Amino acid sequence: MVVGAGFGGLAAARHLAHGPLEVVVVDRTNHHLFQPFLYQVATAILSPGEIVPPIRRIFRRQPNVTVMLAEVTDVDLPRREIQLCGADGARRQLGYDYLIVAAGARDSYFSHGEWARHAVPMKTLAQAVVLRDRILAAYERATEVTNPQQQRRWTTFVIVGGGPTGVELAGQLATLARQLHRDFHRIETERARIVLVEAAKQLLASFAEPLRDHARNKLIGMGVDVRLGSMAVNIDEDGIDVQAHQGATERIRAGTVIWAAGVQASPLGRLLGDASGAEVDRKGRVAVGPDCSLPGYPEVFAIGDMVDQHDLPGMAEPAMQEGAYVAKLIRARISGQPAPGPFHYRDLGTMATISPRDAIADVFGLRLSGLPAQLAWAVVHIAFLIGWGNRVGVLSRWAFDLVTRSRSERVILAGVSGADTR
Repeated sequence: MVVGAGFGGLAAARHLAHGPLEVVVVDRTNHHLFQPFLYQVATAILSPGEIVPPIRRIFRRQPNVTVMLAEVTDVDLPRREIQLCGADGARRQLGYDYLIVAAGARDSYFSHGEWARHAVPMKTLAQAVVLRDRILAAYERATEVTNPQQQRRWTTFVIVGGGPTGVELAGQLATLARQLHRDFHRIETERARIVLVEAAKQLLASFAEPLRDHARNKLIGMGVDVRLGSMAVNIDEDGIDVQAHQGATERIRAGTVIWAAGVQASPLGRLLGDASGAEVDRKGRVAVGPDCSLPGYPEVFAIGDMVDQHDLPGMAEPAMQEGAYVAKLIRARISGQPAPGPFHYRDLGTMATISPRDAIADVFGLRLSGLPAQLAWAVVHIAFLIGWGNRVGVLSRWAFDLVTRSRSERVILAGVSGADTR
């Protein structure tokens, strides 16, 4: 039983294919989400369908894999059963011999859940589409008002969080503002204000200092207002209050506030921790053993963003490696072969894109920036994307954007009024 069809769950299920066992993949959506490209959906580069291959299509040539559209609501570890809530609301129990839980993570507003009404997150495809609606509708709203202060508010975008997601969003929002100027005659879109707020004293903490500096300088050169050592203390329908360390609080009136700061493990992490006695940290991640199993339950594994495994980063690569390792371990047990040793993560490096022609990358001991890093980033991400149709579609969209300097995915699905839920 594999719970979750993200990077970790997908890797586990694919490595268990074509074997003498039945694999059931359970997910509450019918698609695998390629999260690294969510920001490109939000900024009107890619179509949603280009980053979400259907799970059933992924496993169409693996007859031992069954896909179920359902949500796991409870786990009975002693009885080896999980409780599911199906798409029709019906509940049922399913037994398992081995259980792999790869339920991922969700947004965390650091005990300020009320901010969710006004700060759009970007962890799911639906959230990325809502964010795209908000961004595009903000420019439409700006054309409807004549007051310069109101226009300024609608064309001010604040991003909270200076990790890879925040940096990528900031760079693309700055690029989008310049590209829209030919289509809007009553406002100067290229004068849009992009503010990136980060509580730490540096962007992209996991990168080497030269690469962090390159990213910061590049964003500033693109017109992004980078606020380091500053944190959000209030977010409401009119904007955000930002406070520097031991400094005064500044009010930034903004039409769109984007949340790219914190994540919390899936509730299944705490559920597994309570059921097994495993420790659960403040991020909701459950502690697992060297083989990714729960204490006292060697047949139950947790992988990916929802686990604390040597404090590995919440990225695709650790989850994929954990999924492949657990599948190898299960195959060894079933066949009676010696089990592999403890899980060991192979760090392949980190990357982040800044603009259509610039990125940073720290891979295999090489520190790249500029166009070489952008090319490396593109090659790696296209390789990880599932399905040749999706790969060709994404490449063609990128080529169109580079040549025409225009975004074709500018549909406001909810309508202007619906895009602004405030």
